[in-house]
Amino acid sequence: MQKNERLDMTKNKKTVQFFYSKLLSEEVRKKSEGIIISVAIISFILHLLLVVLVNLNLLHVNEYSTLFTNPIAAIYTPFSFILIYEVYLLVFYLPKSTTIYIGKQYEIITLILIRGIFKDLANLEFTREWFRVNSDLKFTYDLIATLVLFFLIFIFYRLNDRKDEEQHNTSPLSDEILKFIRMKNIIAMCLIPIFLILAVFGLGRWIHQSFISITRMVDSFKDINTIFFNDFFTILILTDVLLLLLSFSHTDKFNKVIRNSGFIISTILIKLSFGSEGLLNTILIVTAVLFGVMILLIHNQYKKITLPENH
Repeated sequence: MQKNERLDMTKNKKTVQFFYSKLLSEEVRKKSEGIIISVAIISFILHLLLVVLVNLNLLHVNEYSTLFTNPIAAIYTPFSFILIYEVYLLVFYLPKSTTIYIGKQYEIITLILIRGIFKDLANLEFTREWFRVNSDLKFTYDLIATLVLFFLIFIFYRLNDRKDEEQHNTSPLSDEILKFIRMKNIIAMCLIPIFLILAVFGLGRWIHQSFISITRMVDSFKDINTIFFNDFFTILILTDVLLLLLSFSHTDKFNKVIRNSGFIISTILIKLSFGSEGLLNTILIVTAVLFGVMILLIHNQYKKITLPENH
């Protein structure tokens, strides 16, 4: 019985390692980066061609869509593929570093804001009543929020305790930690096909709304992002909760529990931002990242204090 159990465990490990090498290895990451760059460039050129065809009345799109009427809006498409690569990087770092995994969430929401800025550039109204036009106000909010988020992400990564990670990597790992890492690898591998299906479904729905549907497509930053990222962050919340529960198998330290719980709250705030618009949308995003930064800051300070152990 013991031999059979060992053989099954060995087979399971080999199976996990096989799929890991095909989906989340460093080699695959580098290949994916090259592919995404090529696709982004090609998509940018194709979007520009579509804009030309629409302006020449050789191609008809949904009358409410403005993504195909201005060349500046073509920047939106390559940024969408860059976001897809960021999603892959998020999954790539999930088994390796919790901090970088959360940081990638913040990078993604920041890139979504930047992508929205490029889209809004095509619809700006340069008037004396700048602060009374909703679209211009939203553009201003997004510009300021991007600067704030960029700074907060910089602080977040600076707070990442590299020495602690290096010590963690060089010191022998307990069986509980090794099991936890294997579980994170399995979760990460499961997330890749889930996100791929979501992306394909979202792309198909967007194409239908832009070129086929006769109903109005609300061409706003909020609605166009809910096509994929609303579901994306919902899955991330569920994943974070699962990781929190699994982490109890190897640690029950208060600071780590609070840190991981705080990161879940941060992700929930990002998710809520997709259901809001205008200034509230911007406030929720900035608050989410700021909350994550403060949680990590307090967590790092908490590790420095010595508490009496209970015997």
